[in-house]
Amino acid sequence: SLVWGAAPGMVFGRNRDRSLYPLDLTWVFGYNSSLVVHSLMDGEDWVFLYVSSHTVVIHDILRNKQFHLQGHTNVISCLCVSENKRWVATADRGPDALIMVWDSYSGVLVRTIFESHSKDGVCAIDISQDAKYLVTISAATVQEVCVWRWTLPTEKAICSIELKPEFGHQDYVIFNPQNPHEFLSNSKTQMIFYLWVRRDMGLSHSLHSHTAWLLSPQTFKCLVGQFNQSVFHFNNTQALTCTSAGKLVVWDMDNPRTLPEDLPPKPHGITATKVVPMQEESLTVLKVLDSCIITGDVKGQVKFYDGQLRLLTIYSHDEVGPIQSISFSKVLRDPPSALPGSNCPFLTSWSDSSNSGFFTLNRNFILSTSDATTFHVATDNINFERIMQEAKKSVNAIACHPQEPFVAVGSHCGLLKVWEYKQTQYIASRIFTEAGIQCLSYDPEGCFLAAGFTDGSVYILDAISLQSICEAFQFSQSPVTHISFSHDSKYLATADENYSVIVYKRVPQNGSRCWEHLAGLDSHYKPIRGILFGVHPGSNEPRLLSLGEDRQLVEYDLNSSIKDHLVVTHRDRLEQAAVPLCLTWYPQLSTESFFLTANNCYKMKLYNTMTKVCRKTLLGPTYGSPLEKIQILPRTSSADPQQHYLVFITKDKVGLQMLPVDGNPHKSSAFICHPDGASDFAISHDGRYVFTAGGKECTLMKWKVNLHALDAAAFLGGEDLIPFYRLLDGGREGKFFRELEDYFYYVQLCRQGIDTLEKRQVSTHIPLEEIPSVMRAIGFYPSEEEIEEMINEVKFSKYADTGEEVTKINLGDFIKLYTNHRPALGLSMKTIQRAFQVLGYDNKKGDRVIDRGDFLSLLQHRGEQMTEDELAECLTTLLCRRPRKEGSELDTCDPTGAAALTEEEIPAEITPEIFVADILGLPIAE
Repeated sequence: SLVWGAAPGMVFGRNRDRSLYPLDLTWVFGYNSSLVVHSLMDGEDWVFLYVSSHTVVIHDILRNKQFHLQGHTNVISCLCVSENKRWVATADRGPDALIMVWDSYSGVLVRTIFESHSKDGVCAIDISQDAKYLVTISAATVQEVCVWRWTLPTEKAICSIELKPEFGHQDYVIFNPQNPHEFLSNSKTQMIFYLWVRRDMGLSHSLHSHTAWLLSPQTFKCLVGQFNQSVFHFNNTQALTCTSAGKLVVWDMDNPRTLPEDLPPKPHGITATKVVPMQEESLTVLKVLDSCIITGDVKGQVKFYDGQLRLLTIYSHDEVGPIQSISFSKVLRDPPSALPGSNCPFLTSWSDSSNSGFFTLNRNFILSTSDATTFHVATDNINFERIMQEAKKSVNAIACHPQEPFVAVGSHCGLLKVWEYKQTQYIASRIFTEAGIQCLSYDPEGCFLAAGFTDGSVYILDAISLQSICEAFQFSQSPVTHISFSHDSKYLATADENYSVIVYKRVPQNGSRCWEHLAGLDSHYKPIRGILFGVHPGSNEPRLLSLGEDRQLVEYDLNSSIKDHLVVTHRDRLEQAAVPLCLTWYPQLSTESFFLTANNCYKMKLYNTMTKVCRKTLLGPTYGSPLEKIQILPRTSSADPQQHYLVFITKDKVGLQMLPVDGNPHKSSAFICHPDGASDFAISHDGRYVFTAGGKECTLMKWKVNLHALDAAAFLGGEDLIPFYRLLDGGREGKFFRELEDYFYYVQLCRQGIDTLEKRQVSTHIPLEEIPSVMRAIGFYPSEEEIEEMINEVKFSKYADTGEEVTKINLGDFIKLYTNHRPALGLSMKTIQRAFQVLGYDNKKGDRVIDRGDFLSLLQHRGEQMTEDELAECLTTLLCRRPRKEGSELDTCDPTGAAALTEEEIPAEITPEIFVADILGLPIAE
């Protein structure tokens, strides 16, 4: 097997078929700087292991290669590596949290533990010295500590214990290197020692803990500080804890240590014997390696001590920030000579004429800092080499060059970097200290790079040198959320969090191209979801649109706009109830031109570019959350010239959609890219790569596009109506489909007359005006506006091509119409409850209710208003389905008795449950 015959570094020689998935992760920029960066190989190969979002990255620095361990669906919260650098254990927190063990030699997943800590996942993990056991601590409020024998195929921990809340939130755990039956953990204020022992002749185990008390300044007459990390002393009789006050707490064991098979039934007594002041600066890292104790601090210093805590040597560099982790290579260099009087095998002496007695080590190590910088330290010549410097704050801005293989990435820490993405080479960078970068955009010619900042400023930079070509603009009072150039690079538009659209114009000045502020406008009253430049039909003049969560699409007249006056030509309301989230121009697949939107109800809509009339409503991709951004994939040279594709991101996924959009679920595919939220994406100019930004995860991911894989998936999903039959309850052979057929033919009977004796004319079509009746009969209750959109969608489906209107619809097209227009996730009680939260009030019992009079008034005066007669008929029809109350003389099916029926059948206060079950007569899901 791959694992049995694996050797260090073999993972990069493993052949992976990257054509199996429509999107394949090929590179990750950035990493989680709060977790450890591990050194796997040193010497001729610098191979490091670190975490980026939900992915473990094995990175060969010198050969510029990456291998990705993928399997977590949540952001990885902790990891550990075995002593021999082979086994890697990772865990996450969130829904369906997992513990995974990987072979770093082969890159193979060797063990997955499901439902380890079902509530909130794992916050701390460690692996024993012999690599047989794992210990995990849950992230829940009431924490659970579990010990696992991961080499055995069992889903249960061999022992566990629940911690009391007064122990504090334990967030660090470590095994005793000399005894896998002992481990310790610490919170910011307390330490816990654990001992697990065999019971019943080894068939079961029990776990015991002993907690040390809270150390106050009065305990040792000094400020102790908060606990950071703890270790077992190599003398096997003590433990050490480093603190934020620059001190080491020394813990002594009351009982001497014994071998695992002779372990006492109760934990050892633990006593804090002294607090040793090591320095003034906070200690952040504490490690034991062989016979030395190593500390790292907030000033970037690494100090080595002997067992008596006597200083041996210091490694430091001015550019090293607060140390987050230290990882030593397992490769030993040939030592020049052993340090006299020292029993530390990796500490040697190095003497020369300038510095006699200079200490050095025969192991290299790597440092990672809290500001997302990683250094390789060569200890033979004390050389600190920076190997990674990534964003330390949210990465929200990303843009691809329109002609070259460059990608620009901006973060909230002010770091702007440009990469050549084919060879993954760093090109240029610039740090802005005034504010964070929120959005980026290249102009179509590739000369400018525009950046919008969190303080509302806008910079226009040279695309190569990243130097400003003019003074920064400051016309927004809030963060700039969107930025875009027109197709001719004459205009630049931005949108900000104050719902304003601001336009800048390029003007000639002294023979050079300069930019000036044109005008701005508070175009929306809710957040702006997108700004879109286009071209006016029949001319080459730029066209500008903005879309907001207020459901308004605003079009601007740039030619008529003058200084400080931005002219609006049209305002169109696109949605009745749903909220539009994104838009893009639709490819010219027919004689009619469209733009495409996606809303929060998983629907995609095509609108005529001139009339803004909705021409088609379609079921969009349903991958857990609505589409947040969409963009047409540029055509590649190898792609079918008749085939187009759409790239999208949801809250946490990136995906591809085949065009034309028709509601077929097999024509799209999506993959988890950033579990904590994808903030933006960009597409390479040749359409071969998609880049996603991870927001607060501080990561950027590069995905290779494989269109043939998506084409194959769509083909396997079936042709014609087969995919749509599968969207029906029970499919083609189910009860629902048979009922739909019955309704279809019943409509024909009604149209011809139920009592007629003439020969029946059986048809495969029904008139368009019967669409609402059949929709309601099968359980979909569209609004009047939705009915109009459905009928117009069918009526004018061929008008642009033939000039004729369609007057009837067949069963196949009706099924497509139904599956595309019905609620994507079905009827939801939560939707009703949200409406009651807005329209109702809390009664004396604390229930959210609507007054009966207000209820009737709302139906007659708000939204799609009902007349009094319509309301009476509707309520009579709904409420007459039940038997009359005992003693009632009212004919409940008589519309003239609606007023009396309302008071008798509808309570004075209506709850969501009464409205759904008693008035509408719909079942309430358990």
